[in-house]
Amino acid sequence: MVRSDIYGGCPVEISPREGVLMKVLVTGGAGFIGSHLVRQLMKAGDEVISLDNLSTGRKENLPSQAKLEVLDIHDEEVERLFSQEHFDAVVHLAGQTLVSDSMTDPQNDMYQNIAGTVHILECCRKYGVKRVIFSSSAATYGDVDEKALPIPETLPQLPLSFYGLSKMTVEKYLALYQQVFGIHYVVLRFSNVYGERQGNGGEGGVISIFAKALAQGKGITIYGDGNQTRDFVYAGDIARGIRKALVTDNCDTCYNLSSETEINLNELVRIFSDIVGKKIVPEYGPAREGDINRSSLSNKKAQKKLLWKPEMSLEEGLKKTYEYFLK
Repeated sequence: MVRSDIYGGCPVEISPREGVLMKVLVTGGAGFIGSHLVRQLMKAGDEVISLDNLSTGRKENLPSQAKLEVLDIHDEEVERLFSQEHFDAVVHLAGQTLVSDSMTDPQNDMYQNIAGTVHILECCRKYGVKRVIFSSSAATYGDVDEKALPIPETLPQLPLSFYGLSKMTVEKYLALYQQVFGIHYVVLRFSNVYGERQGNGGEGGVISIFAKALAQGKGITIYGDGNQTRDFVYAGDIARGIRKALVTDNCDTCYNLSSETEINLNELVRIFSDIVGKKIVPEYGPAREGDINRSSLSNKKAQKKLLWKPEMSLEEGLKKTYEYFLK
């Protein structure tokens, strides 16, 4: 049957399942953002299956009742999973997430982020998936003139890293898959995501690195002078945004998910000092290749079209993250 009440202006055929709103595959579901998302989807009444090779994700990140398929997105068995489960939608979070690694090994970045995504899209095409949500990045914009901050979705994408380039390339694949095969999509360009269960990778990884080190009584290092800014957004808020993208009628487009607030790393350390209860004096190292100097994304479009805005304050989110590593 067609569930336009769920998908609004982008109707999809959803098989009737008692007590289930959607059947969703989450690639990278045992990872940092995925583990936040799976909890929210299950709470909403969706049937969720996570696909994760556990290279960075962990079974322990997921609730005990969550369904997990331990597979790599390149594996032939992924097609078997699609053929058996008949997913309504896919949230694609799996991939290579480190800017620095993309600069030292562009070929692996391409293999994981472009080739791996195309394999998932081919499975969606063959087995009737009607909507794909893709986790893109602020890195697709590159180093933007400060007059353009906060960055709107309409700004030209000029990535400085192969990571940003691979994310931008997948966005264009999604648009063409929609045009040729009719698969609806929503691209979500995340700012710097942080929160519980985060590893040392990803664009918000500086927070987890700092929080873990401080929880262990160790020192921290800032690469650069500390004046570089980031737009940190809590993982639980990102998960809510993804759920909104699954049900919106404003699809086949991209949205920034961000706090729309700049904070530099020196100020981040000051907030951590308040949380820990003592003054933290970081060491400073050389700036890293491919890093953006200033970053802040406008979330106006997401507020208007997705009916989403962040709810977690940075101070409270940092406290939750620090306490997680203390445990």
